[in-house]
Amino acid sequence: MTLFPLTLADYLGHWGAYVVFLFIGIAFGVVLEIAGFGKSTKLAAQFYFKEWTVLKVMFTAIVVAMVLIFLSTSIGLLDYNLVYVNPTYLLPGIVGGLIMGIGFIVGGFCPGTSLVAAATAKLDGIAFVLGAFFGIFLFGETVEYFEEFWYSTDMGRYTLQDMFGVDAGIVVLAVVLFALFAFWIGEHAEEYFGDFRRASFPRWRYAAAAVLILVAVAVLVLQQPSTQDKWNWIEDEQGERLTNREVQIHPAELLDTMHDNRINAILIDVRDESDYNAFHILDAVHIAPEDINDHIAQFREEPSNTVFVVMSNEEVLATEVWKTLVAESVINVYILEGGVNNWLSIYAEADFKAEYAPVSHASDEFGYALTSALGARHPAARPNPDVFEIEYEPKVKLQDKRGASGGGCG
Repeated sequence: MTLFPLTLADYLGHWGAYVVFLFIGIAFGVVLEIAGFGKSTKLAAQFYFKEWTVLKVMFTAIVVAMVLIFLSTSIGLLDYNLVYVNPTYLLPGIVGGLIMGIGFIVGGFCPGTSLVAAATAKLDGIAFVLGAFFGIFLFGETVEYFEEFWYSTDMGRYTLQDMFGVDAGIVVLAVVLFALFAFWIGEHAEEYFGDFRRASFPRWRYAAAAVLILVAVAVLVLQQPSTQDKWNWIEDEQGERLTNREVQIHPAELLDTMHDNRINAILIDVRDESDYNAFHILDAVHIAPEDINDHIAQFREEPSNTVFVVMSNEEVLATEVWKTLVAESVINVYILEGGVNNWLSIYAEADFKAEYAPVSHASDEFGYALTSALGARHPAARPNPDVFEIEYEPKVKLQDKRGASGGGCG
C-alpha cells in the first residue's frame, strides 16, 4: 500500500493542514531569501550570464524533487498518479512564458521572488507585486476576449516520458545529466562574464552531483511499477472488498445511478465487440480490456461526482478490468453484479426471453441466443426506473478526489 501523497486534512484537520501549508510557505520564502532571490539585480544578472544562481537553485530543486519522486514511486511509497501535474496548453504556454520572461527581465522578479522582496520591504518588490495584482485583475476582466486561445492546444497531463515514449527512469537520468551540464556551462559563464572564480566554488558540489547520478541510475534500474505491481501493493485491502462484494452493485442501483442527475455515470462495457453489438445498456461505451490503459488518464480527469461501472457478460472479465482501474488510481469504480446477463434477466420482458431464450453458456459468455444485433435499441437497454421497484443494498459511495495543487514559479 502506497503511503503518499498524504491528505493532511485527514490527519490534522482543516486548520491543522493550513498551519502546515503556512509553515511550508514561510520556509520556502526563507530559502529564496537565503539564496539571494529577494534582490532584483541578482536575479536579472542571470539574463546577462553574469550570475547563474537562479538556474542553479531552481534547477537543483526541480532535479532533487524529480529523483525523489520517481525513486519513491519505484519502491511503492508514492502513487505518482495522485501527484498533480499541470495540464499542458502548448501555444498559450509558449505565449505566457514569453510574456513572463520579458517581465522577469524588465522588472527583475518573477511572481514568487517579488513576494520575497516585498516581505523584506524592498520598494521594487512591492511595486512588482502591485503590478502583478493589477495584471491579474486585467486578465480576469479581458480573458473572455481570448478564451478560445487560452484553452487551445490542450494536451492534458503531458510529460517528457509521454513525449518520447520511454520509461521515466531514462528521462530522470537524462534530465540529471543535462542539469549537471547546464551547471558546468553556468560556472564557466560566471567566470567569463562575471566576477566569479571556479576555484572559489565549494568542492562538495562534486559529491552532490555524484549522489544525484547514483540515485537517477537507481531509478532507471528499479523502473516504474507496472499495473500488476500496483495491484499487488493494494491487493490485501482491495481484494477484501472484492471478496466481501462491496463493489459489485445490483442492476437496480446502476439504473438509479444512471438517472441520478447528481452523478456522472460512465458505463464501461469490456465484452467482445460482437456481444456489445448484440445488446448493450444505453450509453455504455465499449472498451476492449487491452485498450483500457489508453483511457485511464482521461478517467482520472473526470469530476469527483463520476461513478465508473464496469460490465462484462457476467463478472470475470469486468473484475480484471476493475483491478486495473483501481490499481491505476481511478476512484469510484464498481462492477455490475452478474453482468449484462443478470441485467437482462431482470429487465428483459417476457416476450424477449421467449424469443431469445436463455442458452447454456460457459462462464462470462453471453447467455441469450440473439438472431440479430439489437445494440441499445431494445427497451431493456434503458428501463424506466419507475416501472421497476426493486430493493437492493446501496453500495455506491462517492470518494472525493484530492484537490489539485497549484503550480508556478518560485
